[in-house]
Amino acid sequence: MPREDSNAIDRRKLFAAICLTLVPSGASFGLISNVVLQLKEQFILTNYQVGLITGAAIWGTAISLVVLGSLLETYGLKNGFRLGFAAHLTGLTVMLSAIFVGAGDAAFWMLLGGAATLSVGNGMMVTAGDPLVVALYPEEKTTRLNLYHAFFPIGIMFGGITGFLLANYGGTFRYWPFQLAVIYLPILAYGALVLPQKFPKTENAQAGLPIREMFRYTLTRPLFMLMLVMMGIGSCMELASMRWVPSVLQAAGIHGILVLVWISGLMMLLRMSAGQFVKRFAPNGMLVLASAAMGLGLFLLSHASGIWTALGAATVYAMGPAFFFPTMVGSVSERMPRTGSLGIVLTAGIGLGSAGAIGVPVMGNIADRYLVEVLDPTETVALLNGVAARFPLHVGSADVPQVAVSEALATTSAALGAYRATGEIEGDATANALRAIVKSRLAAEQPLVDEARAILLPAEAHGGQIAFRRFAPLSLILVAVFGTMYLIDRRRGGYRATRLEAATAPGGPPAQTHPATAAADRPA
Repeated sequence: MPREDSNAIDRRKLFAAICLTLVPSGASFGLISNVVLQLKEQFILTNYQVGLITGAAIWGTAISLVVLGSLLETYGLKNGFRLGFAAHLTGLTVMLSAIFVGAGDAAFWMLLGGAATLSVGNGMMVTAGDPLVVALYPEEKTTRLNLYHAFFPIGIMFGGITGFLLANYGGTFRYWPFQLAVIYLPILAYGALVLPQKFPKTENAQAGLPIREMFRYTLTRPLFMLMLVMMGIGSCMELASMRWVPSVLQAAGIHGILVLVWISGLMMLLRMSAGQFVKRFAPNGMLVLASAAMGLGLFLLSHASGIWTALGAATVYAMGPAFFFPTMVGSVSERMPRTGSLGIVLTAGIGLGSAGAIGVPVMGNIADRYLVEVLDPTETVALLNGVAARFPLHVGSADVPQVAVSEALATTSAALGAYRATGEIEGDATANALRAIVKSRLAAEQPLVDEARAILLPAEAHGGQIAFRRFAPLSLILVAVFGTMYLIDRRRGGYRATRLEAATAPGGPPAQTHPATAAADRPA
């Protein structure tokens, strides 16, 4: 049973309320992923640039976790939620304001800055939320953290389904700003439910562990450093890949956002039943399963060619994202509780930072590099020459958007110039030209627009699926490390979680431990 304190905190009500704070994080994840193609077309962005924007929606989370999270013991849990609420509102508003500027650096930086600020809000919900869950349920850390994080995929489902409906049946509302504006709803809802409530102290503060000792212990543990490295690798496979799933599969002619919703639904169900998995496999066993599922799932997604093969691959893949992130955080807190809130936020922060600053842009870079492989030079150059010949006829016409015509001509000229200089198609320049032609939507030149789309989308899908394939082998590292830890635990008699009962001075008696309930970890 959770511990009681003198503040008369309604633990069940508080836990239920904070679960809603992860809904905007999931909704923004799903909706931003759903509008990637619109952003590329409207603002003429490369996959790498979009990777920076969508990655910022992850690494901004890492900033709040690593920088602001390390100071959590000084400003407290409730102020963490207040800061997150303000960042959510500000970041979303800045992103939406990009509609008032045209394609170019200004729009790119507004999207990037807004996504990063929105992500700081997402991060504060983990920065304050994870230590709060640990403080409320010190004997059920891994199980309760999985349940708390189940509301992230619930948010993805909410955003994904809403985005799909708006994109396919919303008419004017399919435009990306309307889709992102939906995120205001869960932000305002959790603000009204969470911010008025009373909050407990962190687990470390309750135990009287000095902040200085928490830092000393955390930053000198080799096992903790190893877990940070594993968290970085696993998060790249999890969050970076999920960020690209909708746009890559959509380019392949598959409803990618529905596949993401399917993955999220399975994640939700698995996280809500995590207690049974903890008892059966213990955290390290769950991490082995999660790592193997991510690697195999990414490999299968890289070969998906239709909705059914995509759903089958996604079903395998889903077990990885379902368990990896919350189980890693829970495992660190259970094995090394003296790391306190610092250990929790650093583990989550390094994972999210690696995914956002490395995983998402690198996958975009791989996609840019390989998309050129499926572009037929003769067909592509003939199309570009057709655009160069036909689009100037519409310059100055009041019946067509002049900005779109100018962008198409400029990017086409750049792509043809690169081809004539080298005799080869240049990937970024050619892809941007095709995107600008598709964006123009000139009714008078519809055959050229349709041909550009028919050339571009298979190339986008090919590049993205190659990126999935390149990331899949990383799972072997995770399986090796967690498999070794699992075997060591079995040899020692089973997984044991350490309970932080009271503070001790450096060199004093160790904290008490109690055996985990995972019977599978006990030697036969």
